[in-house]
This record gives sequence, C-alpha cells and structure tokens, in this order.
Amino acid sequence: MMFKQDLIKATGAVVLKDELEGNTEFGISTDTRTISNKDMYLPLKGVNFDGEKFIQNAFDAGAKAYFTTTDEVLDSAEFVLKVPDTKEAYLKIAQYYREKVNPYVIGITGSSGKTTTKELVYSVLSQKFKTTKTFSNHNNEIGFCQTVLSMEKDTEVLIVEMGMRGLGEIELISKHLKPDYAVITNCGSAHVGRLGSLDNIAIAKCEIAAGLAPDGILFALNQDITKKHINYKGDKWYYSIKDTKILKKAPSYSKFRYQGQDYELNVEGDYNIENSLPAIQLGIHLGMSYPEIKQGLASYKPIEKRWEVEEINGLKFINDSYNANPDSMKAAVKAFVELYKNPVVILGNMGELGKDEIKYHREVGSYLAELNKNVTYYTVGQLAAEIGEQLKEKGFEVKSFNSNEEVSCYILENLNNSYTIFLKASRSMKFEEILENIKKRDI
Repeated sequence: MMFKQDLIKATGAVVLKDELEGNTEFGISTDTRTISNKDMYLPLKGVNFDGEKFIQNAFDAGAKAYFTTTDEVLDSAEFVLKVPDTKEAYLKIAQYYREKVNPYVIGITGSSGKTTTKELVYSVLSQKFKTTKTFSNHNNEIGFCQTVLSMEKDTEVLIVEMGMRGLGEIELISKHLKPDYAVITNCGSAHVGRLGSLDNIAIAKCEIAAGLAPDGILFALNQDITKKHINYKGDKWYYSIKDTKILKKAPSYSKFRYQGQDYELNVEGDYNIENSLPAIQLGIHLGMSYPEIKQGLASYKPIEKRWEVEEINGLKFINDSYNANPDSMKAAVKAFVELYKNPVVILGNMGELGKDEIKYHREVGSYLAELNKNVTYYTVGQLAAEIGEQLKEKGFEVKSFNSNEEVSCYILENLNNSYTIFLKASRSMKFEEILENIKKRDI
C-alpha cells in the first residue's frame, strides 16, 4: 500500500483529478479480474495488449482511481494520474517503495538453479528475518514490481529472482531494485537460442551487478565465462561444489561439510548442495548463527514439479519436468542414476537452444553415456531422440517415442513397481500428461 502523495512523487505524474480527502493509501493492481476498491488500477501495455481499454472494467469491479497515458477522465473516478509510460511508472513505484521500506535486498539470477537458490536463501534467512521473496518464478520486470509491492512495511529481507529474454532486461531490474547482494547461480546454454552465444548469456546474467551497491557482495558460481564478463568493482565471492566435502547421498537427502560445519538437505543432487552455498554465505553475512543456518537448509522443500516424488498405480515417479536445459538435465539425471535402483529415465526435448540444438542434445547424450550403465532410457520427441542415439552407441537400452501418449502406453504395459521412473524435459513437452495418462490407465 502506498499513499497518493508518494505515488505522485515516485512517478512524477500529473494529477488529472483528485476528489479524495486526505492522503489516501492505495494498493497497485494491474489486473481488473482481482482488483478491489482499495486498489489503484495501473494499465500495462504490451505488443498485443492495452490495459487502458479495461479501465472501465476496473471501475465496474470497484476501483475508484487509475493511471492513464491520455487526458481522458472517467466521471466516476475520484483520483487519476497521468504518466508517459505505465510500465516505467510501475518500476518507479516499486523502486520508491523498496527504498522506503529499506530491507536488505538480494537479487538472484542464472541460467539454471535460480528459483531453487531463491527458495534455499529464503528458507535460511526467514529463520531470523521477516522475509519476502519472488512468488514461484515470476521473475520479469512485472514480477519484480509485484514482489516489491507485496512487502509489508516491516519486511527485513527482500529476495528477488531475475530472469531475462534478452540483453538489458536484468540490468533494468537491477537498477530499480538496487540490491545489497547479488547471486549468479551459473551461466550455461539455457536460452542460447535467444541470445546467440554463451558469451551473450554471461553478459546478460552479469547485468545483475548494474544496480548492486558499491559496498555489496556479488556471489557467483566459479566459472571462467562468468568471471570474464563481470564488471563489478566491489567484493566478489566465487563458489563451487569443490568447496564442500560430501558426507552422505541418499534419495531425498544430502549431507555435506562446508567451512568446517555440517549441513543437511532433504533433497538429493550435488547441484542442490552447490545452490545452497550462497544461502549459507548470505546467512553468515547477515549475522545468523550456525544452528539457524543449518535449520534453514534442513527446512527447505522443493517447489512444484521440481523433483516431485509420486506413486501412481503402483509405479514410482520422480517428476523434475518443470523445465530443462543441457546443464540442468545433466545434473538432475546424474543425481537420479546415482541413487535409485532399477532407474528408468524419460527425457524430452529441450527448447530455446537455437541453431545448435541438435549438438546440445547430443552432448547431453554423450555425458549421460559416461554415467551408471544400468539405466534404461526412453526419449520423447525428435530432439530427445538425438540424446538416445548417443546412448545407443555406448550400449545403452534406449526406446524412442513420438508422443507422451506412446510412452505412457509403453510404461503401463512393460514396467512394474521394481522401477523408479524419472521425468525431465522442457516445460513445452507437457510431461505432466504422462502422469495423468498413468492415472487413467485406460489410454
């Protein structure tokens, strides 16, 4: 909630109408479907969308105030502000409110692992501080504004996840967020189809430092390509799994030693241990005790479609199909085949890899071929079949399918409860359909 005078100050808006008594307080809503009479409507615009066409809808839902880029004023309006650009106004409002609440601010980005790292950081810091985080993976500039404005006024720590579709987007968020700490989980081939090269991806991720406080700290996975493109003169701290000693691996469990202390996670995978290291360091820098940090990590739970364990009609599935890129597919499958007996891995296409997409799929296949030999692989889709071809060359049993329905039928006809089945693919493959088909059993 923000007072009307703060909104005018934050945006530099022209007041077209003000019939309100006193300094009324408003929430900011961009959605006429959920707006209330305590909200001010901010109509966003896109290539194929113009929120200003829905101002009347906002008022029909109870709103009494709105932003506009025109001089038109509804007779029923009580408060109207004119701005040149509503998205820029949204960013300015978020920045103003962030500075007014003034919590410790942490920005997180990376090609993969950023949502998991965000959740791990939240799990640790919320043990001691009142903490707000980005919801799910709402990590574009609109999600940034929504996250900041969702803070209560006594928030002590704000964690913002930053994604991008092109160069300049993370820089835009960072300059409005002004983080005290920043984390780059990695720079990999995810979205290389959009940016054209790994160097461009690294440049885009390193934009997180654009608004980072001069006396802040940049945490980054220890990668040469990241170091090459970081342009930040403040403190930098590089981390990797090599900084730890792994004490135990088991399904849904990891134990490791880091800087002389033992920690536990209720998830498997070296990559999750690696993702937890910035959370530990942030806890240390914010004055948390070892027991608080340890409890925070132990309390972490993966979010939906990230390593979900589910038994369906006697078959055990692990669904990690929220998204996939070459790095995350390699890491996830490695963790799975190390820990489970009779493993069956179902892999689907990875998207947004550009002109070299076949090469990236083949590289995944070559990598997996060097792991546990007692694995059965199924692939779904033409690109995933390229992974399968590399595995076949190394003697693996591989079956390739054209659709989720085909692989579902094969599972029902050929597998039993002695197997554990792992699902990994890009979101566009809709692998949840496989689980739904297994539940139906009559496809």
